[in-house]
Amino acid sequence: MWRIRDRFWREEEGQDIAEYAVMLAVILVIVVGTIRLIGSNANTVFSNVASAVQ
Repeated sequence: MWRIRDRFWREEEGQDIAEYAVMLAVILVIVVGTIRLIGSNANTVFSNVASAVQ
């Protein structure tokens, strides 16, 4: 029983997976926020251009 506990205590593979998951979540939040910001600004610019052309 102690060997199993010690083996799980020393292994860091699970920790690496958790770190990658957190890093991926942060990157996704940044990407989604950027796309929403750019999409909103692009829509405003296109609306202004369309109004100016008419």
